[in-house]
Amino acid sequence: MKWLRHIPALILLIVGAVLLNYYLPDRDVVQIVGTEVKRIDVESGAPFWDRADIGTIEGSTRDVRFINAEFENGNTRVYRNEDTGWGFPPYFKFDSGDVTAQAQSLAKSDGKWVAVRHYGWRIKLFSIFPNATSIKQVSGPDALLIPWFNIVFIGLLLLIWFLLWRMITRWKAKRIDPTLDAVGDSIGDAARDFGDNVEAGSDEVRSRWRKIFGSNKPR
Repeated sequence: MKWLRHIPALILLIVGAVLLNYYLPDRDVVQIVGTEVKRIDVESGAPFWDRADIGTIEGSTRDVRFINAEFENGNTRVYRNEDTGWGFPPYFKFDSGDVTAQAQSLAKSDGKWVAVRHYGWRIKLFSIFPNATSIKQVSGPDALLIPWFNIVFIGLLLLIWFLLWRMITRWKAKRIDPTLDAVGDSIGDAARDFGDNVEAGSDEVRSRWRKIFGSNKPR
């Protein structure tokens, strides 16, 4: 059942992968077809939603900007356009109004393709939308987009994990393993001493028995 020891690490790995998949930036090459503002009931601290525009009053009902886009194959995608402010995730986005103006300008131009940088998922069943953080015009639907930030970020995470693993392994070999070996040796010595004492006591009992009742060995 040694595999049971790896279950906590596997759970942490899955949770970490899900969080990275949600919060790391991604880019879609699309055409902007329009923008809109909807009044949404959003409870404070609700998951999959960010905060109201910086400088406005937080409330359960607020206006949320949306950007409507279309892929080359005709599939549509809706992005919400919310500020993140100084909070989490740390995108430090304060210009949702400017992003909307840029999207409206691009929506009037036919044949223009853009890369929408965003994070989050689009889940229609639960009305969950990815949050667009920036828009950049590209050459066309086949534009090559290399996720340099994600590559560097994940590489740094792997490096930190490797260094921590090496440090813990060395500390374990230097401190924990010798202690466990010493404890094991002490337990082994105590068990041997106990066995020797039991054997010595048994010999003494047999000796006294023979003295009292005589030897029962055949002559």
